[in-house]
Amino acid sequence: DTCRNFHCKRGKVCHADKQGKPRCICQDPAACPPTKDYEHVCGTDNKTYDGTCQLFGTKCQLEGTKMGRQLHLDYMGSCKYIPPCTDYEVDQFPLRMRDWLKNILVQYYERDLNNSGILTEKQRNKVKKIYQNDKRLVAGDHPVELLLHDFEKNYHMYVYPVHWQFHQLDQHPVDRLLTHSELAPLRASLVPMEHCITRFFQECDGDQDKFIALKEWCHCFGIKE
Repeated sequence: DTCRNFHCKRGKVCHADKQGKPRCICQDPAACPPTKDYEHVCGTDNKTYDGTCQLFGTKCQLEGTKMGRQLHLDYMGSCKYIPPCTDYEVDQFPLRMRDWLKNILVQYYERDLNNSGILTEKQRNKVKKIYQNDKRLVAGDHPVELLLHDFEKNYHMYVYPVHWQFHQLDQHPVDRLLTHSELAPLRASLVPMEHCITRFFQECDGDQDKFIALKEWCHCFGIKE
């Protein structure tokens, strides 16, 4: 099977011609496997797709058109009304996001105590210092004032989680710049819960070059180094 080790980008599938030569063609959206309701996704055209297969297959078929260029994965789940983000909310967003990232790393560390191997040894050593710090603010629904106070008092606990998330996203390619597609996995999963995340990322791109550099990312989260 010449297609076995032949990889195509999202929205395309491998097809062998009569001579057995593999090439990538657009995925037929109608041929995508059936999905559950919780696997539905919302496109930037505000249309609900049965899954990412159907969304990216549709995008591929529109390749070369304005609609094709504009169609992306907006967020996970069926389309619904997402309220606009106010100036006050976008100002508070980094507080919750920093706390969330710190708590995710602590959870990963706790799982790794049972040999699950989520974190590398270097990452475990970094997170261990946060985990063992008796001043750490434990996970919970905290008021904005407490999150701000904790950030000011325990600033050093938040630096690594912010850097860690950037490097987790910076994968295709690893170039210290985040593109729209690299941000999508994080953004698409959070939009229904954190409706300010789109505006936050847009405003993080200070020079409006469509890339978020590490320096811009850290600035958005209040990290000075």
